[in-house]
Amino acid sequence: MTKKTYEELVKESPVTYEMYANMEDDGNRYEISNGVLELMSPSPSSIHQLLSGEIMLKLNGSCRNEFIILAAPLDVILSDTEVRQPDLVLIHLSRIPIIGNRGINGAPDLVVEITSEHSRKLDKVTKRNVYAKYGVPEYWIVDPSNFTLEQYVLDGDRYELVEVYSGDAAINSKTVPCASFSMHGLVRGLPIAPDKLE
Repeated sequence: MTKKTYEELVKESPVTYEMYANMEDDGNRYEISNGVLELMSPSPSSIHQLLSGEIMLKLNGSCRNEFIILAAPLDVILSDTEVRQPDLVLIHLSRIPIIGNRGINGAPDLVVEITSEHSRKLDKVTKRNVYAKYGVPEYWIVDPSNFTLEQYVLDGDRYELVEVYSGDAAINSKTVPCASFSMHGLVRGLPIAPDKLE
């Protein structure tokens, strides 16, 4: 199969995972949304990356005996025409077979997106609908602008906003009961204070 460029693939419809996996590597990150190849927003900010690392550290500290915890960039192949790259995913040890060499083949148990000015609508509307459609049991949206965590739990084929965590309120998850941190604790654990990143 001849490797195609982004410019060539973006004109095709639908774009499949095989086409995407065989495109020329141009150093950018892409997702497939309903068969459409989409360039991801600019590189994550420093606070985004610091929060991602800290959440991963907290989850590894309390959940690694029950879950595999993986960070972006990593393809979550929800279908042949729906491929996402969430910031963090958790997969219960009983479901290890969905982890393949190329990425995750199916719905993780928990998906975490750390939102930004560029991705807010995508994370809160588009991705929320996609993750619900493909049966991801729980979805967290972490907002660095106000240090909150929105917790969505699947109810049938739609998400219900169960809680918005901030301050010292400890995250409480039935999907990932081992999760044990608060947003204040997360921010306090960062190696650089957020106000020093202006």
